Amino acid sequence: MSQFDIKTFNSIAIEGLQRFTKDKYTINETDDPSAIILRSYNLHDEPISDSLLAVGRAGAGYNNIPVDKLSEAGVVAFNAPGANANSVKELVLTSLISHARNTIEASQWATELTGDDIATQVEDGKKKFKGHEIKGKTLGVIGLGQVGLLVANDAENLGMDVIGYDPYISVDAAWNINRSVTKASSIDEVLQKADYITIHVPYLDSTKHMIDSTAIRQMKATAVLLNFSRAEIVDEDALVKALNHNRLGHYISDFPNETVLGQDKVTLLPHLGASTGESEKNSAVMVANELKDYLENGNIVNSVNYPRVSMTLSSPLRIAVCNRNIKNIIASLTKLLSEEGLNIDRIINKSRGDYAYTLVDITEADEEKVKDLIQEIESKDGILKVRLIKNLEHDAWYN
Repeated sequence: MSQFDIKTFNSIAIEGLQRFTKDKYTINETDDPSAIILRSYNLHDEPISDSLLAVGRAGAGYNNIPVDKLSEAGVVAFNAPGANANSVKELVLTSLISHARNTIEASQWATELTGDDIATQVEDGKKKFKGHEIKGKTLGVIGLGQVGLLVANDAENLGMDVIGYDPYISVDAAWNINRSVTKASSIDEVLQKADYITIHVPYLDSTKHMIDSTAIRQMKATAVLLNFSRAEIVDEDALVKALNHNRLGHYISDFPNETVLGQDKVTLLPHLGASTGESEKNSAVMVANELKDYLENGNIVNSVNYPRVSMTLSSPLRIAVCNRNIKNIIASLTKLLSEEGLNIDRIINKSRGDYAYTLVDITEADEEKVKDLIQEIESKDGILKVRLIKNLEHDAWYN
């Protein structure tokens, strides 16, 4: 009999769904699932059932997920950071080179040629599409995460002078970035020096309109701005004014909207960043693995609302607790276990902002007794969701 029900929104790559084996999972057989996996579907208006334990976003961004509401319900939300990084990187570099060589305009012009003297028309007309090489040009990369790091390294390999800025650069990114990539001390340095500027930061309250009129005034009048992160990171009203007054060279965005549609010096793509078969497969597999590990073992990796907590499950029973990050939760929990005479094998607790997560492994114990204890834990202030995880492999060893 299956333990977990998975509900999907959008089309999820089969390679990801195959991770949910039939002996433990059903897919799309209930409206009260244990977990949801989705891509860009807007989950904000969907009800959150008591049975829901986790939501997996098969991609990096998660604006379509009601993170605050899920957190308060003790539902862990996962994403797939880096799974689509190569796909986005390739599109950024494709767009940059395409702009430099005017390939979109030139291709459209060439496909509309008519008459018997095509060769002559080509030789006469190609002059209007004369571009430039990107080698030797300066690329500014704002945000050196999974995508920005790849863009910076590959642009440098293509002969560009790359300058990057990220005040929160991770240790992994710092180790993997090419030595010849210049690390800027401020975003202003990037804005002032770059011929091309590409943005790779998450959309947060602190990054909304990061590129505003003040930032644009610091850029070269010929600079090209590329936005493959989120439309809202750029103040596009200010950007359009700058373009119309020749204070900015061009804008390339993966997010068409009413503000920039039909504007001169703007190239728009229909949100193609992660739209490759490889990216969709990688994202689906990554988030499916995260959901499986959480549902079966209680481990949290790549959550957007709860802390990273991972511990090998070797004891017969595990209690997993989602709670508000308030005082005495752990003390209260261990006291209850002690009063019931339950022996704690291992315990781990971590917090993230307003929320915390605890795993408690218990040695040999009466399962029904532990289930009764869980009901008591659930009644305590600050507790959002509690569940008992049974180590099925442990049963196989000892039965």
